[in-house]
Amino acid sequence: MDTQRGHTNRRRFLLIAGLPLLTVGAGLTYLMWPQPPRRSEVRTDLEPLNQRLGPFLGELTDAHWLGYDIDDTGDGRSIPGPDPRIRVVGFAQLPAGGAAEITGKPDHAFAAAGGAPPDLPDALKQYLPAAATWRHSPSFDAYANGQGAAGQASDGIPSGRYLFDPARDLVHFDVLYLFT
Repeated sequence: MDTQRGHTNRRRFLLIAGLPLLTVGAGLTYLMWPQPPRRSEVRTDLEPLNQRLGPFLGELTDAHWLGYDIDDTGDGRSIPGPDPRIRVVGFAQLPAGGAAEITGKPDHAFAAAGGAPPDLPDALKQYLPAAATWRHSPSFDAYANGQGAAGQASDGIPSGRYLFDPARDLVHFDVLYLFT
């Protein structure tokens, strides 16, 4: 009987001591296991864009865009920050004559932007219009960012850049929303 009792105590001890070690080992394995890279999927839905950008750009159509948290590393290990920063970047079609109407306002003083939009995510490069003639105005950026900031607090605080191609009625937007 004594050998039976000693055997049970040893099993219980191994179970009690081994379970935490097994748990820690499994957790470390999960953290160290390589994660597949997360691909940014290009979106074409218009409602979120028209809700945020429509008040000062007009009704957008035929959009290709991304929206993502710039602090998310994509490896599944990043911890969301207390103040997420969401980047909304892409291209969209404006209503007929919309780009010319916006760029033609003298109070915004649009000028040639010179070249392709900077820092364009790889997923959007295929949607970059060939031979586009981009125009930019820091004054319009300030106006648009002020319009967005005047919205609800849940919309975040925007800071962004807008480029227009009046010949094709296109807009390139690259806006960062800070949610506090």
